[in-house]
Amino acid sequence: MKQVKQMNGSAAEVEAAFYEALNRADVETLMALFAEDEEIICVHPGGPRLHGHAAIQQSWEAILEKGGLQIRPSQLYETNNLMCSVHTVVEGVTSTASAEPAHLVATNVYMKTPQGWRMVLHHVSVAPGPVPSVHHAGSSLH
Repeated sequence: MKQVKQMNGSAAEVEAAFYEALNRADVETLMALFAEDEEIICVHPGGPRLHGHAAIQQSWEAILEKGGLQIRPSQLYETNNLMCSVHTVVEGVTSTASAEPAHLVATNVYMKTPQGWRMVLHHVSVAPGPVPSVHHAGSSLH
């Protein structure tokens, strides 16, 4: 497994690295951002619950085999404590199959581990309707 630098700064740094890895189709880095614990979970839009590194890695390899995704996370809402950070974001997705950008809603959960902050859950669903407007200042992830 690829070594990712110690991420002691924040869960937000891991989240930024996660979306950068998705956009580059870098499965090795993507998986290194997940906790080493086998209790990790990933749910892709319309897909089953995937449990553990092997199942999650296989899913990302299949999704990213043709290249990176153009996902722009925004409208971050987060709750934190010393050991856990829960983020919800709106993911803007650009696809060559559709002229209209789609949007998804994602929940990303991070735990503070001996290796630093790591993802333990990534759950994404298709959001109906137009992209929701921003309701409070400072809600953009990047």
